[in-house]
Amino acid sequence: MNNERGTMNGSRLTPESRIYVAGHQGMVGSAIVRTLQQQGYRHVITRSHADLDLCNQAAVQAFFQQEQIDVLFLAAAKVGGILANNRYPAEFIFQNLIMECNVIHAAYGTGVGTLLFLGSSCIYPKNAQQPMKESALMTGTLEPTNEPYAIAKIAGIKLCESYNRQYDVDYRSVMPTNLYGPNDNFHRQNSHVIPAMIRRFHEAKMKRTSAVVVWGTGRPRREFLHVDDLASACLHVMRLSRETYCSHTEPMLSHINVGAGTDVTIEGLAEMIRGVVDYRGEIVFDSGKPDGAPRKLLDVSKLQALGWTARIPLDQGLKSTYEWYVNHSNKARI
Repeated sequence: MNNERGTMNGSRLTPESRIYVAGHQGMVGSAIVRTLQQQGYRHVITRSHADLDLCNQAAVQAFFQQEQIDVLFLAAAKVGGILANNRYPAEFIFQNLIMECNVIHAAYGTGVGTLLFLGSSCIYPKNAQQPMKESALMTGTLEPTNEPYAIAKIAGIKLCESYNRQYDVDYRSVMPTNLYGPNDNFHRQNSHVIPAMIRRFHEAKMKRTSAVVVWGTGRPRREFLHVDDLASACLHVMRLSRETYCSHTEPMLSHINVGAGTDVTIEGLAEMIRGVVDYRGEIVFDSGKPDGAPRKLLDVSKLQALGWTARIPLDQGLKSTYEWYVNHSNKARI
């Protein structure tokens, strides 16, 4: 393929840019679309899975040739909780790898000079030193339960770095911490901790159940970031000049952590959600269930040095997320 339109002069994220957000129906992609539209970007391009299967290489190539994209946010991914990752490891590694390869290669081939790849904090070793710095990447064994997904996300970072090195494009990567917010997945079995707790406490309140059981001891600490803060961080990173971005990263260690910079115990989180939901019953911790890692916190000093910090406090974010859940609880994925 011939990279005819690409320019290597840094970010072209302007109000006139033709911006493709891959994965716009998910929690992250929808937040990026919302933020772009709120900030006056007029040409935001999206496609549903029914309209464009990112695992179909020919379809992806035809789409990029037709749409002449300037800037790309790659937020599309197959995601799920521990149960789904354990049950479908082949699907998680295959689908994520093929989506990344198809989209990034088609972007390069049609002259997209500016791209942001969104990964996950699960790329870091299971026993990484806390808080986890970007330099911890590939320094130890991954958490077995989501290793296939993590390997695919690491491959996405390395795809971006390899295209930068060989073709002189400007492909960047951010690694978010645990996310929550509107359009989250509140499924009974496949959801993550915040949406799972919100649903559990809400249903206990509606049924007047006397207690809610939470897995583990409640002692592990976790970091949480509202998805609108992530979207803000993504736009901030994409607006940085190429010189500035490269001065804070390395060619083969180019990703940047995105997090709140603070964490909370699972017990503290459960108490906060109980208050937001106004559930009056007890919280019972089932210490027979696994706690997981004692702590997972990202080092966000690099992003802070680049001028961005999280703005949405956890209590405020939980309140708005619960309101969204109540107003959308009839949705199929909820």
